[in-house]
Amino acid sequence: MAAEVTGLDPVEIRRRNVMPDDCYPVVTAGGIRVKDLSHQRCIELLVERMDYAALRQEQAELRKRGIHRGVGVAGFIKGTAPGPHGYYGVGGAPIASQDACTIKLDPGGGIICAVGVTEQGQGVDTVMGQIAATVLGVPMEQVRVISGDTDATPYGGGTYASRATAIGGEAVYQAARDLRNEILSIVGVLLQAPPSALDIVDGHVVDAGTMTRRISLAEVGRIGHFQLGELPNSVQPVLSRTRRFRLLDDLYIFTNGISGAYVEVDVDTGFIRLLKHWVVEDCGRIVNPQLADEQVRGGCVQGLGGGLYEHCIYDEHAQLVNGTMADYLAPMAAEMPDIDVVHVQTPTTVSELGAKGVGESGTASAPAVVMNAVNDALRPFGARVTEQPMTPEVLLKALGKV
Repeated sequence: MAAEVTGLDPVEIRRRNVMPDDCYPVVTAGGIRVKDLSHQRCIELLVERMDYAALRQEQAELRKRGIHRGVGVAGFIKGTAPGPHGYYGVGGAPIASQDACTIKLDPGGGIICAVGVTEQGQGVDTVMGQIAATVLGVPMEQVRVISGDTDATPYGGGTYASRATAIGGEAVYQAARDLRNEILSIVGVLLQAPPSALDIVDGHVVDAGTMTRRISLAEVGRIGHFQLGELPNSVQPVLSRTRRFRLLDDLYIFTNGISGAYVEVDVDTGFIRLLKHWVVEDCGRIVNPQLADEQVRGGCVQGLGGGLYEHCIYDEHAQLVNGTMADYLAPMAAEMPDIDVVHVQTPTTVSELGAKGVGESGTASAPAVVMNAVNDALRPFGARVTEQPMTPEVLLKALGKV
């Protein structure tokens, strides 16, 4: 709306008003301290991915033929991985803002990684295993992740608020790093070599300079658990580490990004066709690119469902009349456009891993960007939509046809 009043392009007015990438940390107009964001880079990457100028040209040419398409953009900041004052626990609910990992080397050389964050289909176990494997220098197949069982795992907050990798992943990172240091210390005693001269590669301790294999982790596990006589009495192997991580002062770990949408509106029927959707998103350090992309796409589908289809309808007696999936509209594969996802990586400075939350970022701006695109398509008619879901009836009312 401001772009329309000033005569500026919607992208240009954002360029002039976003917080510069080099200004952080900064306090927003709402009094919230944010840092490690990347609005400027995200805007320019979105313009490139959309081929924005070409879309505007195509839109103008099609309008001459009575085809009404709209281009929308919408930026967002998303609070993820809440600190002690940011979410449920502040009201007294027994939900932790911290999370933990217990990681250990078993006698056969395998790594057991028990985590408080829980797998619910988003790939937590895979990501935690990747972090552990990378830090410890072992193949992924050598790591077994245990989650969802408080008899076997340390207590934590579990999965909520896009926190699993940002909070639980940092706990895994720190615990794995500590276990790695112990392993190298033990091997240093066995080989009479400084730990700094050693490394772990593919499940074996090697000379850091030559990569020559010296001893396998299976051998370290055998000695550390069963053959303690091979070590001096001053060395007491534990081969297990537990680390906890939480935000201390920050309200959230903030992520940011920007979305783009290209839609076509039938001004006679009020139907909206989604042509393409773009998301440029900054979730900090990415551990698994495919899972990060699909988290964003899944979030987009949820947001587009709210923007276009999902609506609880009640009759005059306050009875829900579309309470089954036969009546309640939700987006299906055929309704969804191609969703182009790309990332900017600005690691958060509150952790060593640098990961931020990602799961809800696709949802954050999806309804807004489609509404902006729809209103862009309706601009020649002087019409504006301000409510969701943007059903055909809503559009036709805005156009003054019903």
